[in-house]
Amino acid sequence: MKANKEIVRELKKSQLYSEELGIELRKNNDKELFKWFLASILFGARISETIAKNTYRTFERYRLLSPEEIIKAGWDFLVNPIMREGGYVRYDGKTSTQILRDCEKLLNDYNGSLKRLHRESRDSIDLEDRLLTFYGIGPVTVNIFLRELRPFWKKADPEPLPVVKELAGKLGIDLSEYNRKSLVFTRIEAGLIRRRKALTDSVKKHS
Repeated sequence: MKANKEIVRELKKSQLYSEELGIELRKNNDKELFKWFLASILFGARISETIAKNTYRTFERYRLLSPEEIIKAGWDFLVNPIMREGGYVRYDGKTSTQILRDCEKLLNDYNGSLKRLHRESRDSIDLEDRLLTFYGIGPVTVNIFLRELRPFWKKADPEPLPVVKELAGKLGIDLSEYNRKSLVFTRIEAGLIRRRKALTDSVKKHS
């Protein structure tokens, strides 16, 4: 199947999820990295993307964007107002517990520094394995966190999710033609994930 040039052109211009939230991963500092870590935990939870974004912005509004500040705020404050204002109706206590425990682990094991976590990882596999030791973080959340860090972290190189490969195939896009560590690849991947329903409908329409 030949790739639709117009769709590919649009995918290459896709906004990253981190960019949508105003997180500047290009700076590669612990402040911005932690913001993305927090957002990734929310995106990886059993909630909609809209609620995940709203909840992240609630953390931002209350200036809880560091592990220290989140721990200082405590569980009750995370449940209400943070989770409630973000739109949670279920899993608010579970997600609050996860975020607190992951902040504690980050502080205890890496002095609160995600850059240190990356530096101490031997390679991409070890990096993923270390992230998987955080409470409640599974392969999907690891993928969310690392895929937008590919251009900025040497050891960040997660395998694209099956849905990304499947949809790329349906659109005639050969992902192997692109450097996986490039920003272009990262934008294509983000575009496929963000617009998977619309793109799937488009593929069906033109097939």
